[in-house]
Amino acid sequence: MRALEDLRERLGVVADLDAAAAVLGWDQETYMPPGAIEARAAQLTTLARLSHETFTDEKIGRLLDAAATELDADSFGSDDPAFDSDDASLVRVATRDWERATKIPADLVARLAHAASMGQQAWQRARQASDFSAFEDHLRTILELTRDKAEALGYDDRIYDPLLAEFEPGISTGEIELLFATLRQELVPIVEALTDGAADKGEIPGRLDGSPDKAERPDRVDGSEHDDDSDRAGASGSTAPPQIAPPPLDRVFDAAAQWDFGVAVIEDFGFDFEHGRQDRSAHPFTTAFSAADVRLTTRIHEDFLPAGLFGTLHECGHGLYEQGFAPELARTPLADGASLGVHESQSRLWEILVGRSRPFWAHYFPRLRDSFPESLDDIDTDAFYRAINTVRPSLIRVEADEVTYNFHIMVRFELENALLEGRVAVGDLPAAWNDAMERYLGIVPDSDADGVLQDIHWSMGAIGYFPTYTLGNLMSAQIFARLRQDIPDLDEQIAAGRFDELLAWLRHNIHRHGRKFTAPELLERIGCGPLSAEPWLEHIRGKYGELSGKSL
Repeated sequence: MRALEDLRERLGVVADLDAAAAVLGWDQETYMPPGAIEARAAQLTTLARLSHETFTDEKIGRLLDAAATELDADSFGSDDPAFDSDDASLVRVATRDWERATKIPADLVARLAHAASMGQQAWQRARQASDFSAFEDHLRTILELTRDKAEALGYDDRIYDPLLAEFEPGISTGEIELLFATLRQELVPIVEALTDGAADKGEIPGRLDGSPDKAERPDRVDGSEHDDDSDRAGASGSTAPPQIAPPPLDRVFDAAAQWDFGVAVIEDFGFDFEHGRQDRSAHPFTTAFSAADVRLTTRIHEDFLPAGLFGTLHECGHGLYEQGFAPELARTPLADGASLGVHESQSRLWEILVGRSRPFWAHYFPRLRDSFPESLDDIDTDAFYRAINTVRPSLIRVEADEVTYNFHIMVRFELENALLEGRVAVGDLPAAWNDAMERYLGIVPDSDADGVLQDIHWSMGAIGYFPTYTLGNLMSAQIFARLRQDIPDLDEQIAAGRFDELLAWLRHNIHRHGRKFTAPELLERIGCGPLSAEPWLEHIRGKYGELSGKSL
């Protein structure tokens, strides 16, 4: 197995370079002084180029072929027990990555890394000033380089396909459009029922079903998770509903107490602070340099409790996944999530299916009230539970309720395709954004900070990323339904503040495998079947039917 040993050694070097870049990226978003951006961009560019050149070296290709021969890996079908082995999985996944990476020139990788580093800093300044024009040229550069990347990778149908495949292999743009059409058709009447038909009554401008129900490509898009400091009650949007966050969520909550409460909860979940930490950033994110060093970030607003509370729970879900990779996968391409959809399924599972559930708050609300007696002394558990599950179209994606959240993803998916295909110019993006928000959610932001500048992803060059948020929502419901079958008293355990059996199930069935299996393979292995929207829709109908007393 000499070839396999040599392959692991070389892949370890690539992993180390990527980890070093991740450290610098984390520092850029947390502690780096703003004047260091030019130097940091150069450092990240160098590391990106070195990593790409090391991985795409012909020696790696020859070692992949030799290792496959040693293992006879080409003969391993998915139903063969050898398919599951670490060695066979490493060769299979690394070969797929190598074939993709060798299509992209190292110079393009370096230019993208530099543009993304500069773009993130420009985005932060533009968002703080609520001025899209300060970010416009950076986005134009990132978009042009992303088109070059898609062309280098090649595609048969849509330019979005190879970009989507980077984050969610095995699903196409057309399949996403069909999935979104199904969700839109099912969600529009649910949202209208839960908001008393506000869109029809004119209380919320526009219509939730303003986009076609069929998964067709529009001829054009009409248009001729940040540290948002706007009024959390929704007044920042001139046509928004008068109150996005009902009491008691918009009262004053001490920042230090919020931090301490969130840390205590995620410690209960099982996040290991001996091998991880949490810091603050403009947009919450999780990064890992290894399973032994996982970094969470969050943001806290004293006048809006959910931002810090649920941001912390969400990022903890990502962090638990990163901490759960089998040690044998370290310093290989397998030490990562199966896909971004699967990664998001873990964050949404802990944030939403656990963290916004009745059993969870039966246990944690008394502790929350003890942390904020002046803000919550007149509130009981049921009132708080209803407040955190209020359904109302809102401006900010990361603070959206779980019912309307997917509309935010549809807005971004539509605009990304329009930008790539030349149907919307970068300079027209703020107007196109506002138009799409009105058509999908019935509200229009009156500032760039609350609109087109609210997400960090485009500044990072992460175009093709957003659909994975919806895929993660759907997968989380499928996984949770399976969990309930295997742990019949799951609700009782959550109500007692016990998460050890839940985490152990996730560790055994999902986390430890890393990237050994694709998302469809993983769902099949744990008995969830193919990706489906129905378990998630069933969850929504059940939970919000009970909350509203309506048949959904």
